[in-house]
Amino acid sequence: MKTSVSTLLLVAGLLQLSVSCVSTEHEMAASTKDPRSTYVPPTGAGRRINSTTVLNTVRATHTFSDPKTKDNFQLQLRGPRILSSHLHLIVTTAKGDTLRHEVMPAKALLVGSEEQDSKLVTVRGQEITVLRNMNAFFTEDHFTHPAVPSTATQPADLSEQEWASLRTDPSGVGFDYPSATGSEQRLAYSRKLGRAVVLSE
Repeated sequence: MKTSVSTLLLVAGLLQLSVSCVSTEHEMAASTKDPRSTYVPPTGAGRRINSTTVLNTVRATHTFSDPKTKDNFQLQLRGPRILSSHLHLIVTTAKGDTLRHEVMPAKALLVGSEEQDSKLVTVRGQEITVLRNMNAFFTEDHFTHPAVPSTATQPADLSEQEWASLRTDPSGVGFDYPSATGSEQRLAYSRKLGRAVVLSE
C-alpha cells in the first residue's frame, strides 16, 4: 500500500514537471521579443545615436549665455573610425535649450599640429592626437572675457546689429575653437539678440 502511494506521488510529480516544461516552452515559442533586444549598452563610448557610433565624448560646464548659471558644453566624436568621424559641438543651457550644434570633421583637430609632431605620419599617431585635442577642447584658456575686446575689428560676415550687441556687453564670454577647415573661430552669445554668434577670423 505504501509503495502504491509513493508511486502515485512520483507519477504526479513527474506530470507536474512535464506540464511546467511544456508551458515554459510554449511561452517561449509564443513570445515575439528577441531576448537579445533587451540588452542596453552602457552610456558613453560605444553608444549609438541614429545608427552612428559615439566613439568619444568630452563634457564641460562654463559661464556663457547667463552670468548667473553655467551652460553645458559637449563634444562628441561620431562615426565608424576616429579619422573618418565627425565632431559634434553641442552647447545647451542649464535648462536644456540648444544654443549651438555644429558639426566638423575629426581631422580639423589635426590642423596646426602636423608640422610639430612627427608621430602624425601614422594613422595611430593621428588618432591619438585627435583624442588628445578633444580632451583639451574645453580648457579654460579657450574661454575669453569679454567676448569681444575693444581692439577687435568687425568680421566681414557679421552684421552691424550682431557686432554692436557683442561690443556693448562687457560681461560676454567667448569660446575659441577650430572651424571645419581647422582655422580658429570664436563662439559668443548675444544676450540682446538671444542667440549664439560665430566670429570667424
